[in-house]
Amino acid sequence: MTDRPVKIFLADDHTIVRQGLAKLLEAESDLEVIGEAKDGREAVKKVQKLKPDVVIMDIAMPLLNGIEATRQIKKILPQTRIIILSMHSHDRYISELISLGASGYLLKDSTGGEIIKAISAAVKGDVYLSPTISRRVIDDYLTLKKTSSREDLYAKLSNREREVFQMIAEGRSTKEISDILCVSPSTVKTHRANIMEKLEIENISQLIQFAIRLGIVDVQSQDIGS
Repeated sequence: MTDRPVKIFLADDHTIVRQGLAKLLEAESDLEVIGEAKDGREAVKKVQKLKPDVVIMDIAMPLLNGIEATRQIKKILPQTRIIILSMHSHDRYISELISLGASGYLLKDSTGGEIIKAISAAVKGDVYLSPTISRRVIDDYLTLKKTSSREDLYAKLSNREREVFQMIAEGRSTKEISDILCVSPSTVKTHRANIMEKLEIENISQLIQFAIRLGIVDVQSQDIGS
């Protein structure tokens, strides 16, 4: 692909996925895995330090999902290529991710060959979508498919509100969120109130259900906190 190994960073909250990807990629002489992260916030910090050529990232990760992590990484390191590797084809996110500068979107049932092709395309500055995703993008364009009204409201949340939204949905307490974001508990409460108002939801249960429907958090990871 280049005259030196392409440096790859892996971000996924499942250890077995990271290990499998690392084994697959390191079998290629022109690829080198230089780091891993188990959540989006850790990914942003490590990528900023390691400066990989390509980041392969899941969407549904703790603390900071792949979409917001992509947004932050591209802001800090615009030349870093990001490929989304997700369990689901979240149609509503594909256009947003591409607009943020993502270089690809693949499903986790993709073949090793597809992943290699996606990395090659990313290094060249192209965008790679798995065949299933490509068909959906075309279908959505042809039918001018619209998102639901509440999903439209989610787009109005600020970047910080989206971070707080995810951590609330993960069941983290106000104190936990304030510690993670280095802000006061009252600031977190203000964000929460604004989120509830903007999304037109009345309680945390509805917020969690909405986050699951968006694919931002995994259904099995829910444990409502205080």
